[in-house]
Amino acid sequence: MSTGVATLYARGVELSGLWRACVADDDVRRDGVGLEYDDSAWTQLPVPGHWRSSHEFADNDGPLLYRQRVHLDPPPEGRRRFVTLEGVFYQADVWLDGAYLGDPEGYFFPHTFDITDLSRLGTDHVLAIEVACAPQRQRDAKRNITGTLQHSDMLDRDWNPGGLWRPVRIDDTGAVRIDRLRVLCRDANDARAHLRLHARLDADQSRSVLVRTRVDGEVMSEQTKSLAKGLNEVDWDLDVNDPQLWWPWALGEQHLTDVTVEVLVDGEATDHRSLRTGLREVSLHDWVFSVNGEPLFVKGANLAPTRQALAEATPTEVRRDVELAREAGLDMVRVNGHIARPELYDAADELGMLVWQDFPLQWGYARSIRKQAVRQAREAVDLLGHHPSIAVWCAHNEPLPAADTRENVFGTSVVRQVLHQQLPTWNKSILDRWVKRAFESADESRAVVAHSGVAPHMPQLDGTDSHLFFGWYHGEERDIEGFAATMPRMVRFVGEFGAQSVPAAADFMEPDRWPALDWERLVEHHGLQLEVMEEHVPPAEFSTFDAWREATQEYQAQLLRHHIESFRRLKYHPTGGFCFLSLNDAHPAVSWSVLDHERHPKLAYQAVLEACRPVIVVADRLPGDVAAGDALALDVHVVSDERRLLEDVTCTATLRWPGGHHQWAWRGDVPPDSCVRVGTAQFVVPDAAGDLWFDLTVEHGDVAATNRYTSTITARVKA
Repeated sequence: MSTGVATLYARGVELSGLWRACVADDDVRRDGVGLEYDDSAWTQLPVPGHWRSSHEFADNDGPLLYRQRVHLDPPPEGRRRFVTLEGVFYQADVWLDGAYLGDPEGYFFPHTFDITDLSRLGTDHVLAIEVACAPQRQRDAKRNITGTLQHSDMLDRDWNPGGLWRPVRIDDTGAVRIDRLRVLCRDANDARAHLRLHARLDADQSRSVLVRTRVDGEVMSEQTKSLAKGLNEVDWDLDVNDPQLWWPWALGEQHLTDVTVEVLVDGEATDHRSLRTGLREVSLHDWVFSVNGEPLFVKGANLAPTRQALAEATPTEVRRDVELAREAGLDMVRVNGHIARPELYDAADELGMLVWQDFPLQWGYARSIRKQAVRQAREAVDLLGHHPSIAVWCAHNEPLPAADTRENVFGTSVVRQVLHQQLPTWNKSILDRWVKRAFESADESRAVVAHSGVAPHMPQLDGTDSHLFFGWYHGEERDIEGFAATMPRMVRFVGEFGAQSVPAAADFMEPDRWPALDWERLVEHHGLQLEVMEEHVPPAEFSTFDAWREATQEYQAQLLRHHIESFRRLKYHPTGGFCFLSLNDAHPAVSWSVLDHERHPKLAYQAVLEACRPVIVVADRLPGDVAAGDALALDVHVVSDERRLLEDVTCTATLRWPGGHHQWAWRGDVPPDSCVRVGTAQFVVPDAAGDLWFDLTVEHGDVAATNRYTSTITARVKA
C-alpha cells in the first residue's frame, strides 16, 4: 500500500505526502486506476512536488499516473464531499475507485469534483490522477498555458514542471458549496469603499439560501438567493463606510480587511469562505499609475519564479524576494510570464508592493488555445482579484514569433523591430484581444494591458509598454537617452531592460576550467547568451574567471543605473515608470538578475538601490572620452519622490581633474513628487590628460544624495 499521509485540517483532509507513481501507458490506464490494483512496486513521489525533482523521473516528460489510498467514513446524510486539486501541471485525468471524475486543465487554479455518492460506497478509496505536461517543442504554436515555466530565457530550456505541485484535499460541506469567491474593490476614498462580490455556488438541488457577508467580523449584508441545481453565478455589491485604506509602502499604511461569505440553508451554515483584501482604488492613465488618487512614479523589477521547481519554494523564500525588492527601493514587481505561489501575493499585500500580473502567455501560441485562455483569465481574477497589491493585468508577454523573441533579436535595430510589429498577427491581433476582454469583463477595478513589449502600430499608433535593450541587443547603453528624446512614446513605461552578468554563486559554471568552460552547456541550460556577451564583455579579454565575472557585473550595474536615472529624469513627462529585467534567478544561471539563485546580490543590486532612492541628483552624462578644449554644458536635475516640499535645497557640482577642480552651487525649492532642473554646469575641458570626475551633491535636512560621472581626457588632435 501507499505510504501517503492524510492530514486533517479545518475543512477536511489534505493528501500531502508520498504518493505512488509510474509512467502512464494503456495498461496502467486500464488497470491502475482501480481500488484493488497493487501499486507497491511503483515509485514514491512527494505531493506537492514535480516529478523531475525525483531521481527516477529526472529526465521524464510523462505523463505519470499518481495513486493515493485514503480511509474516510462516508459523509453524513445532508453533507457533501469534494476532492480538489489545488494545482496540477498541466492537464490531468482523475479517477476515484476507478470511476472517472474529469479532465482538468490549467496549472495555477483549483479543480474540484463532487465525490459524495462514491464516498458512500465504502470507507477505503483510491484516488488516481494521470498528469500530463507535454514539452512545447513547437515554439510558435504552444498549447500549454504555462508561460515562462515552459518557454523562457530565464529557466532551463529542458525543464518540465509536470506534477501535482499544490496540495490535493478532500472537503465536506453542506447542501450548497462555495465553489468560487471573487472580491474586488472597485473604488475607494476616505469616506467610502465599494466592493463587488461574485460567488459561484454549487447546490445539490433547487433551493433558497441566505448569503451573509461579514467585513472584519461585522455583518454587512444578508441576501436571499434562489439557486438551481448545480453551479449558480451570484453577484452583489457592498459599501464600507469610513474605510481604512491600503497604500503602497511609499505612500502609506497597508491596512487589510477580512471579507467572509457564509451560505445558510434553513438557518444553518452550509459553507463559508474568507478572503483578505485591501480597500483601495488603483488606476492607470497614459501609463501613470495612481493609488487612491495619488500618482506614483513606479520603480519596479521583473520577477522570475522563486524557484524553477515552483512547488519547492518555501513561504519564507517567496516573501524574501518581495522584501528584497522593497529594500532596493522598488514599488512594483512584475510577475513575469507566470502566476506565482499564493504566498507572493500575500507578502505583496502586507509589504505594500504593487504587482504587475502577467497572464501565463509568452511568445507564440496555437490558435486552438483561445477558448481555454479566456476561461483561465477569468479563473485568474477569481483566484487573485482580492489582492490589493495587484495593480494591472497583462494578457500576453511579447506576442511575437519565436524568431523575434528576446533571445533572437541581437544585432537588429529598435527601429527595425518597431517596423516589423506593424504587421498583424493572430496572437497579437486576435488572441490578446479575447484575453484582454475576458479580464475586463471579470474585473472592472483594474487596468488591463493586452500585451507587453508591443510598439505603437496601426491603426491607433498607441502600443503598450516598451522592452528596450540598448547596451545588450541594440547598440550601446548610452543610446537610451537619444532614443527617448527621439521617440518619447516608446518610454512612457519601460517593462524590460537590462544586461546579463555572472553570479557570485557560480560553482555550476566550473570556474576552475577557465577559460575552457563548457560554454555549450551554459547556453543550453543556464541562460548564457554567449554571442551577446562576447560583444559587450568578451571572456577572451580576461585572464581569470573572477576578473570576467566582476566585469560583467560592473557592466550590468552601469547599464541599470544610467537607464533608471534617465527614466526618472523623464518623470511623468512622458515616463510613468519602469520594471527592469530582472530581480532574481529561479535556478543557477548567467542571467539578467541582480540577485542570483542563492540570493547573493550582484553589484547591480546596490546600483539599483542607489538609483531608486527617494531623492537623487542626476546630470547629463559626460562623453566616454573628452578632448582638452572641448566646451561642455551639463544640465543638473534633482528628482524627488517625497510627498513634501523640499525648501531651500543646496545642490553642488564639482568638476575634478588631475591638478585642479571647479565648483558650482545652486539653492532653491524642490516641489513634491517632481523632477526639476536646478542649473547648468558649463566648462571647457582642461588641458590635463587623465581622469575627469563630475561629482554632484544635494542636501536638505535629513535628505542627502550624491552622484558621480566619469570620463577620460585625451589630447586634442591638431589639424
